[in-house]
Amino acid sequence: MMAPDAFVVFTGETEIRWLRFFLKPGFRHCFVLVRKGGRWISFDPLAHRIDLDAPEVPDGFDLPEWLDQRGFTVVPAWIDRRVRGPAFFAPMNCVEAVKRVLGLRARCVVTPWRLYRHLKKIS
Repeated sequence: MMAPDAFVVFTGETEIRWLRFFLKPGFRHCFVLVRKGGRWISFDPLAHRIDLDAPEVPDGFDLPEWLDQRGFTVVPAWIDRRVRGPAFFAPMNCVEAVKRVLGLRARCVVTPWRLYRHLKKIS
């Protein structure tokens, strides 16, 4: 099997207080890490902006493992680069943004928990 193109990272933290009542603990927000040209790129869709970062880490540093050891849930993912027309219309949230980075078309996946379950099922 090919090495993953990306890693989706899940956390129980959220900046939106009322989401704590509706979303599963540990799965209230998600972001994606992509390995590109020997560097990590972090794409973190927040409520008020999208945070893009390229963290400086030593060669060979396992960023997904480091996050996993700090309590995040980290799942390998593969980017689907096939062109299939526009994505489905959906409200913009962290899940929808991560799905678009991955090229994932899954209408019923609208929460971080459902995204986690979907990625585990297809991996």
